[in-house]
Amino acid sequence: MRIPDVYVRVKEAAGILGVCVNTMRTWGADGKVPEYRHPVNNYRLYRKTDLDKMLRRLEKARPVPATRARPRKAR
Repeated sequence: MRIPDVYVRVKEAAGILGVCVNTMRTWGADGKVPEYRHPVNNYRLYRKTDLDKMLRRLEKARPVPATRARPRKAR
């Protein structure tokens, strides 16, 4: 059975969101990202549309890096 193109496995989902695989598994278990299972092999699957929504939420939550120069150390 082939996985439709609308789903990705845990490793690819983690790569899309920029997190580690274990974080992806935890978020799926906690319900932060909807998680589906392959009917034959029980692999974790994630919809690309759900990942897009999560990516937008993460981008809103990430702080913008400061552009100020750091003070120099005294010698």
